[in-house]
Amino acid sequence: MELLRQFVDLFLHVDVHLRSLIEHYGTWTYLILFAVVFCETGLVVTPFLPGDSLLFAAGAFANPAASQGHGSLNPLALIGLLVGAAVLGDTVNYWIGHWVGPEVFRKDTGRLFKKEHLERTHRFYEKHGGKTIVLARFVPIVRTFAPFVAGIGRMHYGHFFAYNVVGGVAWVILFVGAGYSFSQVPVVRERFTLVILAIVAISVLPMVVEYARHRREAARTGA
Repeated sequence: MELLRQFVDLFLHVDVHLRSLIEHYGTWTYLILFAVVFCETGLVVTPFLPGDSLLFAAGAFANPAASQGHGSLNPLALIGLLVGAAVLGDTVNYWIGHWVGPEVFRKDTGRLFKKEHLERTHRFYEKHGGKTIVLARFVPIVRTFAPFVAGIGRMHYGHFFAYNVVGGVAWVILFVGAGYSFSQVPVVRERFTLVILAIVAISVLPMVVEYARHRREAARTGA
């Protein structure tokens, strides 16, 4: 229960925790952010890590005049590193799926690694095709499993890599740029937690809609 409370606190107050990281670790914060984004996109066992909200919060601390990370982050360095983390993460995830395949899903292995995540991503992939790699960047859970599914399906790596780069660049620039731009608005600074909640809600909305549509189709088929 305590772990869950800390996890929720991390999501709701990601700006507070990020500020503390910058103050305590300076330029090492870039490496920490790189590791979180890499794991969230590259490891199918860590889809719960913050993605959209972390990028937005990082953008809010971006400052073109930042030096050595004291209290702020350099936006160009931040975007470059996070794009690299996103692209590398999806690449690793693709090859894990390519090499390991569906064997790891033969059994339901717990709360963090469920078959329904794979099945949901399969449906998303069937609907959008290769564009899934780009679109999934903006959908939590699906973002983590899309490259894994592409690897299992033996998607041509050249095509995958192109989608991977386009999606990674668009995702990072959009959210970091939004964080940088909107952080200048007083109401956003004062209500940052509400903004983060709005980002999370908007991010998961496609999953909710898809789940509801799937349930309706299943019920109609059953009827």
